[in-house]
Amino acid sequence: MAPSKDYYRVLGVSRSAGKSEIKKAYRQLAKQYHPDANPDDKSSAGRFKEVSEAYSVLSDPEQRKKYDLMRKLGAFTGVRGGGGPGGGPKFEDFGFGGLGGLGGLGDIFSSIFGRGKREVSVEPIEMTVVLPFRIAALGGKIPVTVSVSEACPVCGGGGAAPGSKVSMCDECKGRGTVSFGQGGFAVNRPCPRCLGRGTVASKLCGKCGGGGEVDVNKRLMVAVPPGTDSGGKVRLKGQGQRHPTGGKPGDIVVTFAVEPDRFFRREGSDLICTVPINVVGAALGTKIRVRTIDGKRVALRIPPGTQPGRKFRLKGMGIEKNGRRGDQFVEIDVTIPEKLTEKQAKVLKDFAEAAGLKY
Repeated sequence: MAPSKDYYRVLGVSRSAGKSEIKKAYRQLAKQYHPDANPDDKSSAGRFKEVSEAYSVLSDPEQRKKYDLMRKLGAFTGVRGGGGPGGGPKFEDFGFGGLGGLGGLGDIFSSIFGRGKREVSVEPIEMTVVLPFRIAALGGKIPVTVSVSEACPVCGGGGAAPGSKVSMCDECKGRGTVSFGQGGFAVNRPCPRCLGRGTVASKLCGKCGGGGEVDVNKRLMVAVPPGTDSGGKVRLKGQGQRHPTGGKPGDIVVTFAVEPDRFFRREGSDLICTVPINVVGAALGTKIRVRTIDGKRVALRIPPGTQPGRKFRLKGMGIEKNGRRGDQFVEIDVTIPEKLTEKQAKVLKDFAEAAGLKY
């Protein structure tokens, strides 16, 4: 049996709507139809219940997923545990177990809409942070700003305006939950009038509109492990969205994207850099100073006759990861003058003739 209400239509959102879109729609509608804001309109209470009921299901990823499946099951009305007419799909195929008659249907709705007590976890906030190459290689800390919901600073999360009278909710009689009709069955959900608190205020908080929470930009310092590469993740436990009923807050999952560097490129724990030298230094040998990831410069002797593309290893100058530090490889790029004076060209020709080189 399919759910009797289209929760997406109730909130005025599409079936592909994200969490933030659903939350925004709910807040607008809840504020518009809250009974305290419409004392002379009796129909607003019913509309407010529908909005709260829809949000309570669609805001929970697990319940929303099962609700969507139940909508699809509308085509199997009357199907029992043995499958549909002609051996059609069973309810077990959708992960709900056998029906076993009406009692089985009750179990299905119980699993979907939370009959009984269970701890509801808060979905983590996922975000991508761009890292400078050097911080990713050496580790460090980087500031990030994330939008989260926190308890309203004016009402402390209670939803009541300061100084207002707080009394028992007459809708749920202080229980914090009410029964909703869903597909012919009654299921318990948080009371839409008191939002599960069991009490109501004579005047709603002007800051949060009675919701008890506000959106704030939270600034955090994220620790970056040494040797971090693009796609690496860290989890900030308890730093995400507040729990709607005062439980454990959600987490923040940060995915790193490492910026390319103009000098270094990375291969695992090794670093590669390209250093130009002139043709004389390549032919006769020279000494250069090479920058390392630590910011220091080390001396490197280039032997006579060095060819373009030759690599020299600086042992232990790479990236440290899992207790092992890689190497740095210096690739030589021999630069050739684009233009020569007559005197320079003559000297080069004399050299070519003395060395027996053809040109």
